[in-house]
Amino acid sequence: METRALRRTLGSGENALEILHGLDVVIQPGEFCSIMGPSGSGKSTLMYLLGALDRPTGGQVLIDGIDTKALSEAALADVRNRKIGFVFQFHYLMPEFTAEENVALPMRKLGLARRPALERARELLGLLGLAGKEGRLPGRLSGGEQQRVAIARSLANRPLVVLGDEPTGNLDTKNGELVFALFERLVREQGQTIVVVTHDPRLAARTDRVVRLQDGKVVDDGPARAVLARAGERS
Repeated sequence: METRALRRTLGSGENALEILHGLDVVIQPGEFCSIMGPSGSGKSTLMYLLGALDRPTGGQVLIDGIDTKALSEAALADVRNRKIGFVFQFHYLMPEFTAEENVALPMRKLGLARRPALERARELLGLLGLAGKEGRLPGRLSGGEQQRVAIARSLANRPLVVLGDEPTGNLDTKNGELVFALFERLVREQGQTIVVVTHDPRLAARTDRVVRLQDGKVVDDGPARAVLARAGERS
């Protein structure tokens, strides 16, 4: 996954506001990367473009070699479903469906039969420490458990990359660290590529790499601890 001279402008004419200014970022397979920067630096805009939830004004976003700007809306949706897993600050689980049914939804959307979809859902929930809670509704799970269900759902279709936009922002410290430990495990044991936006330098220090944005530009990019040290962030 990569961006080439990526630009995103909101509005037009005198009201135009350029959010991203020609970003070049390459995410390597099996990499655990965090994106940091002050509020308004363009972090979430970048994540939405990487996840094909938005289109660039200029430049390119390449997902598995595919230029998203050239795709129809239907083809873009297919790329999202097959190649991208999403984990947001709020889990967005369907309250009327059980944990395993929530995880099975992306697979069912791609046409997988109910039984194998539920089997994989149970496998993923077990991997994330939720064995025995597959049949519970979200309302009967803790916040940390609900976010783990969301992570399992993001992995359902074996995505090329998992994108997390402040995935621990709604969790306490203990559960936030647990989520990052799960991400580390997925990268280490399964070679999963994961990119997260986080404001917490302690969590960012656990990733392989940090990309720092400021005013819509990349101002630093490299090994996590080195970038954090240059930024004066305590980890």
